[in-house]
Amino acid sequence: MPRSRSAMRKIREVLRLAQPRSLSPTQIAIAASLPRTTVRNYLSRAAAAGLIWPLPPDLDDRGLEERLFGRPAPPPTILARPVPDWEELHAELRRPGVTQALLWSEYREHYPDRFGYTCPPRPITPMPASSIS
Repeated sequence: MPRSRSAMRKIREVLRLAQPRSLSPTQIAIAASLPRTTVRNYLSRAAAAGLIWPLPPDLDDRGLEERLFGRPAPPPTILARPVPDWEELHAELRRPGVTQALLWSEYREHYPDRFGYTCPPRPITPMPASSIS
């Protein structure tokens, strides 16, 4: 998605204010109402792209953005999450002696990378028999 016109206007203003021996990055940041790190980022990208002020007259906003930031990255691919069979899960939980910790241990065996789900709380460790009275 291309940057807004106002963002491209700010980038052009930063490049204009950074003419050779004109203003420091801190002064440019104050004048353009931008963070100093953003100004330095724009200036380093412009230097890497070989852009100096005045910009070529045929360089429009889209061309300037492509030279400074490259082409936008493709959208991330969405991987399908494994969806549990909820009826089977509830039936398992209703069985006597079945706890959530047991189900989570089975889940970890089936999905070792835990893809798509949050980690359950740590299983409760049994207390030593000597402390139970």
